[in-house]
Amino acid sequence: MMKKSMMKKLTGFATIAATAMIFAGCSTASTTGSGNKQTGNTIKIGVNMELSGAAGGYGNQQKQGIQMAVDEINDAGGINVNGKKKKIDLIIKDNKTATSTSASVAAQLANNDKVSAIIGPATTNAGTAQTPNITKAAVPALSPSATDPDYTLQKNGKVQPYVFRACYQNNFQGGTAAKFTYNNLKARRVAILGDNSTDYGTGLAKAFKNQFKGKIVANQTFAAGDKDFNAVLTSFKSKKADAIFVPGYYSEVGLIINQARQAGINVPIVGTDGMADPQLVKIAGAKNATNVYYTTPFSTMASKKNPTAAKFMKAYQAKYHQVAPTFSALAYDSVNMVKQAIENEKSADSKKVAAGLAKIKNFDGVTGTITIDKDHNAQKPIAIETLKNGKVVNSVSIK
Repeated sequence: MMKKSMMKKLTGFATIAATAMIFAGCSTASTTGSGNKQTGNTIKIGVNMELSGAAGGYGNQQKQGIQMAVDEINDAGGINVNGKKKKIDLIIKDNKTATSTSASVAAQLANNDKVSAIIGPATTNAGTAQTPNITKAAVPALSPSATDPDYTLQKNGKVQPYVFRACYQNNFQGGTAAKFTYNNLKARRVAILGDNSTDYGTGLAKAFKNQFKGKIVANQTFAAGDKDFNAVLTSFKSKKADAIFVPGYYSEVGLIINQARQAGINVPIVGTDGMADPQLVKIAGAKNATNVYYTTPFSTMASKKNPTAAKFMKAYQAKYHQVAPTFSALAYDSVNMVKQAIENEKSADSKKVAAGLAKIKNFDGVTGTITIDKDHNAQKPIAIETLKNGKVVNSVSIK
């Protein structure tokens, strides 16, 4: 997901000054330590997650996926490290959807708790904030949902050696949405209404515009927390848009869908994984959530055909008494990717774990087959779900 990855704003709410300080820190974090050695009978894995604050909804979904994966691994005896099973000692900390807190949490996990790896954060901004500290400590961090294209890269374009992600990038899903809108929905005149308060929204809007073959008849923006979209939606109607692209999070997109349908605008509304949350339908209204489409890394409908995903969904339902959300699935995969890296390298030392993550190929994940590329991005399938009366009625998997 995302310069804010998901929930109310999977893209942090840093001030300009704080952001400048963070990026300055990134440019000076080239010197790394010797990493954390793991010599005990357990393996310490840290979680730096948005459990409160604006992205708390997404973070708590991820926490559930993480805990479930860890429980399964420990119940099976642990991670196999060179012939010896070691259980995971999970250390969870809340970064409160704040960049300064994320940076300090990462330092605590890496330097005080001496973890082998960190899962999280959910958002790009919080993840970027921790990068200087994990780089200095030589501890890898795997974000389940940070989707900004530059997240894993240094300013000079080289890869951040200890930064990884389990999700795809915004340019991939924005481009996929553009092709789907043109090829599958046959839309030729599209209006864009995107969240300009997040890099998630602006990045997706840019990717869509770059790859849409039809005409962009309007390009308007909104900010996090906006409530009234009637005026801009009326203008879209006058421009005869035959589809609307809404890159943003469910909190605002749900209102946009509701107000568009109330205004008699029934054209397709297309979005991205920030919409992949049950709250979207509650905000939009089930009847209004019709002719709605969004990209997602995990489709419950399509995943029923995948034995790995089907097993996960059944277990998740039994454990949490709810359908598995997208972000829980991404987080579950993230833990198991760390496990795979440790077992492949036959070591839980943090530098070895980073090397193992960089080598992951054809990992059989809940969210699809995953390969980590040279820039530490996850190469994986993407799905587009269709909503009708608030229910997912179709899912198309695109590789």
